[in-house]
Amino acid sequence: MSAKPPSTLPPFDPADPLGIDDLLTDEDRAVRGTVRRWAADRILPDIADWYERGELPGIRELARELGSLGALGMSLTGYGCAGASAVQYGLACLELEAADSGIRSLVSVQGSLAMYAIHRYGSEEQKQQWLPRMASGEVIGCFGLTEPDHGSDPAGMRTYAKRDGGDWVLSGRKMWITNGSVAGVAVVWAATDDGIRGFVVPTDTPGFSAPEIKHKWSLRASVTSELVMDEVRLPADAVLPGVTGLRGPLGCLSHARYGIVWGSLGAARACFEAALDYARTREQFGKPIGGFQLTQAKLADMAVELHKGMLLAHHLGVRMDAGRLRPEQISFGKLNNVREAIEICRTARTVLGANGISLEYPVMRHATNLESVLTYEGTVEMHQLVLGKALTGLDAFR
Repeated sequence: MSAKPPSTLPPFDPADPLGIDDLLTDEDRAVRGTVRRWAADRILPDIADWYERGELPGIRELARELGSLGALGMSLTGYGCAGASAVQYGLACLELEAADSGIRSLVSVQGSLAMYAIHRYGSEEQKQQWLPRMASGEVIGCFGLTEPDHGSDPAGMRTYAKRDGGDWVLSGRKMWITNGSVAGVAVVWAATDDGIRGFVVPTDTPGFSAPEIKHKWSLRASVTSELVMDEVRLPADAVLPGVTGLRGPLGCLSHARYGIVWGSLGAARACFEAALDYARTREQFGKPIGGFQLTQAKLADMAVELHKGMLLAHHLGVRMDAGRLRPEQISFGKLNNVREAIEICRTARTVLGANGISLEYPVMRHATNLESVLTYEGTVEMHQLVLGKALTGLDAFR
């Protein structure tokens, strides 16, 4: 089939220079548009103020609204979940993080960690009890894996669950837990005599507390907490029956990391768009700074990395929808896209000059948020080692 003659080529679109929208279905674009409009209406007008104040007011109302959009547990099926494609879930993450990483984190932890754990490993009774209310946003969930002394090495966790008659007794601490102090249910991973197990813990259970972590300089418009379990007594059916060992929480993390592959590009896109608009209107030396070669070089490099990342995210989404996405490939995407997103934000800051540090523009807020995104769900170093092991067949983790 011959190429179309140049006269029929579509115009160049600065917002989509590679024509990636051609890869999307009408339903994909509809999902993206719905989430983008919601974020523009409900998040963007207030996010700078929330960030400056270090709070996310009305989080329960926001959760219910996100539930009505079908954004909670979006790619899960049944139990009130939307059953959307992986690509559609990714596009939703991108639009949410274009508003703020804290909003995307709320959705990721709810759907890709807490709900996914119950959906994938839970009993039918656990699914029926929790998933419909979590999908609607009536109940917020959190996911307890990281501990104060065990982040990248969850196998060393000290949180422990012991049997006591027909019950389990859970004790320990978890750290850096998104949604913790507003959650109605926590999925907590603990060591047992039989290996690492997951527990579904109603947060009103005696002995459970979730003090909020303050004084953050990143993800400020997000609820982050410590989880404290002090002899929390749980019935036998609180344990997730479908998995034993680290493959349980690591399977959840893979699902969440996939959302980050897309979400980080939302932050990058917001910063690129701010820099592009600024470069077209800000004048120095008698003309817009976008007319200078060095500024155009920055914009070109940002656009190249942003849209290469989009192609990568879409490719991984297609593989996930086909059931062919490996954890190492998710590490590939998380490593590349978050690292490049931070660089895009930093370059955008230089285009805006001193204005780049002002909350009147989104750039510094996204840049500081991405410092957390770079670390959580696996640091750069951990994903490098995942890929290094896959490439060489040699384990360098220890």
